Amino acid sequence: MTPSPQPVPLPDTTGTVTLAETLVRDALAIASYAALGVLLLIIGFYVIDLAIPGKLSQLIKTDRNPNATLLTSSGLAAVGLIVAASIWSSGGALQEGLLATLVYGLVGIAVQTVAMILFDLAAGISVRKLVSEPELQPGTRLLAVTHLALGLITAVAVI
Repeated sequence: MTPSPQPVPLPDTTGTVTLAETLVRDALAIASYAALGVLLLIIGFYVIDLAIPGKLSQLIKTDRNPNATLLTSSGLAAVGLIVAASIWSSGGALQEGLLATLVYGLVGIAVQTVAMILFDLAAGISVRKLVSEPELQPGTRLLAVTHLALGLITAVAVI
């Protein structure tokens, strides 16, 4: 005697998340990380502004100072590396990831600032003197690479 076919049970759909819910949740997470990233970049900009003589926005926008521009760009790129690594290492846990990104981003900004001060002392290359020069200086290039290297080191430490 052959057994009669049994009905196939329907999958349990209780607790199932729809595609629309997933997309909305993920879009809000992206927006949250992006907003935090922009906030950290703004903080980074103003910390660099405090470390460099003169008004940084004027040095870049009005005076078109290449030294101030390169130092600021490299510092902000380093912060961006740290923020990206913090997001990467969050493992999908939004609240913990946002908090970690905030903390690591602020640490990265502090490291960049301390590094600029130490660089002044150790190498004898004054950031203040660099930004007073109208032409791009070799010391600016060196400090910009140092910013990026420190950002990368900090980013890898986060991961």
